[in-house]
Amino acid sequence: WAKEAGRFRETGDYFYFVGCLPYFDVTFRYLNLSPLDTARNVLLLLNTMGVEPVISNEERCCGHDAFWSGNEAVFLELARQNLEMIKASGAKTVIFSCPEGYVTFRDEYPKHLGELPFEVIHITEFLARKLPASEISFQPSTNGAITYQDPCRLGRKAGIYEAPRELLKQIPGTRLTEMARNRENALCCGTSAWMECSGCSKTMQSERLEEAAQTGATTLITACPKCQIHLTCAQSNTDSELKVTDIYAYLSHSLRGSAL
Repeated sequence: WAKEAGRFRETGDYFYFVGCLPYFDVTFRYLNLSPLDTARNVLLLLNTMGVEPVISNEERCCGHDAFWSGNEAVFLELARQNLEMIKASGAKTVIFSCPEGYVTFRDEYPKHLGELPFEVIHITEFLARKLPASEISFQPSTNGAITYQDPCRLGRKAGIYEAPRELLKQIPGTRLTEMARNRENALCCGTSAWMECSGCSKTMQSERLEEAAQTGATTLITACPKCQIHLTCAQSNTDSELKVTDIYAYLSHSLRGSAL
C-alpha cells in the first residue's frame, strides 16, 4: 500500500509504526471502512512536511491486545521482534498514529525490555509541534461544525488532549464543538482488545453518537482506528447521518493544493 501512497525509506531517522491497520482493512470491509486510509493519509502528511519515514513489512502487532488479554508470552515475543526490526532501521524517532501502539511502546516495552534506544511520539504531537513552523497551509473548512472523540489510550492513558484540537484549529474556519463529556471525562467507544462487544458496549456507543449529534456537528473526528470502527459499526444500526472520520483524513483533505 505504501508504494502507491507516497515516499518512504528502508532506513532513516524516522520510523512510521503502522500497527494493525492492514489487518483491520481486511477484517472490517463489511463496514465500508478502509482503515489503511489512515496510514495513507499519515504518509501524505509526513511527506508534505518533507519527512520520508521508514515503513517495514517486518513490522508486527505491537502486542497491546495480547498484553491486555493476559497473554504475556505473545506480547513479549511481538515486542522483541519489533524492537529488533526498528533498531535495524537506524530510526531515532518512531511515530505512531494508533494510540494503543503508542502507549504500549511508551509504557510497556521499557517495563519489560528496558529503556528504548529511540524516541516514541504520537503523530498528533509530532504534527502539532512541526506544523506551525512549516510552510504547509490548509484550505478553509466547508464541513460545518465538527466534534472530537478523545480515545481512552490517547487521552486518559497518555494525557494527550490538546494536540489533536490544535491540529483541527489549523484549518481556517473550523468550528469545533465539544461534547458534554470531553478530555478526561470523555465516554469510551465501548470496548478494547476486541475482548467483548456486549449490550453494555453498544449502549455506550449509541450514547456517544447521540452526544455527538447534540453538539450540532455534522462530522465526528476520531484519532484511534478502534474508535472509528466501533462507532461506525454502532451507527450502521441507526438512521444517523453523522459522518465518522479520522483526523488524518480530515487534515489531508484540507491540505491546500491537495488532489484528494
